[in-house]
Amino acid sequence: MSLAPRGFGSDNHAGIHPQILKAMIAANQDHAPSYGIDSWSQKAQDLFKKHFGEKAQGFFVFNGTAANALALSVLIQSGEAIFCSDVSHLHVDEAAAPEFFTRGKVWALPCMDGKLSLQTLKDQWIRRGDVHFAQPQVLSLTQPTEYGTIYKISELKEICDWAKSVGLKIHIDGARLGVAAASLGVSLREITSDLGVDAISFGGTKNGMMGAEAVIVFDPAMAKRLSVMRKQSGQLPSKSRFLAAQFIAYLENDLWKEIARGSVDKARRLAAQIEEIPGVEITHPVEGNALFVRLPREKAKLLKEKFFFYVWDEKTWECRWMISWDLKDSDLEEFVQCLREVMK
Repeated sequence: MSLAPRGFGSDNHAGIHPQILKAMIAANQDHAPSYGIDSWSQKAQDLFKKHFGEKAQGFFVFNGTAANALALSVLIQSGEAIFCSDVSHLHVDEAAAPEFFTRGKVWALPCMDGKLSLQTLKDQWIRRGDVHFAQPQVLSLTQPTEYGTIYKISELKEICDWAKSVGLKIHIDGARLGVAAASLGVSLREITSDLGVDAISFGGTKNGMMGAEAVIVFDPAMAKRLSVMRKQSGQLPSKSRFLAAQFIAYLENDLWKEIARGSVDKARRLAAQIEEIPGVEITHPVEGNALFVRLPREKAKLLKEKFFFYVWDEKTWECRWMISWDLKDSDLEEFVQCLREVMK
């Protein structure tokens, strides 16, 4: 079968990291108990506790949409609302799955570079107790954001402290959480549980795994509900050792840092090279592993003939270039050279 060349479309396009694939192969031996009572799953739970705190309980699922929908389902009841940004994945790209599973309202708020501000949240904290008005119960923050920007710890602390003070639960959509932590130079715990976060959608698939995500919660009552809801939603893996083995490889010796740092470093180097090219406009700060760039329409079309990437906004021809873990320096060099030629 012919393989597509490496491109800049999505970190979902990359294959499985060799160390993670090796761990899956090693787990493929003899028989093992199913549905999470195998030794691999227990070891993964120990690692979740190590990286997120002793109260952490992780639940494997197969994709990010399920992780978000299930995490939110244990945080709200029917008729309640979820604050999120108006570019968030759960608002824009999940076919209303959060509403379907929670029977609540996704309440999208305006953002700047993908980030919600404390003032915006305060401005929407209105009509408390009004039976005619969906009552916000959860704040969902995407880290990194859909524009690749990253909330600093001080920003997170300010928002989370306020959310807790008014009784909001806090969810982190962390499909690329490792990228955020590596970019900030902090632990996974420092940008989640240390700030009082209640539930995390912890991404694996975009970070070198194969169809592996986890929902992490800290309240035993939430964990009990989540265990049943995961089964009801068709997300309980039977051969759980193969998902667990991937998280073990990812977390045990800090492979997550190596993968994330490599992607972030390449994104920053690419940004430094292209910002000197006339006609190329970087539209959002490059803080994670994504670049958003505006090009003239015809130039973008020429570039797409050689490299795959998504046109994020066809009205403005803003494009997204995603740096997946497996891109090589030679891929970046070839891309920059092609871009220079196209922009002449």
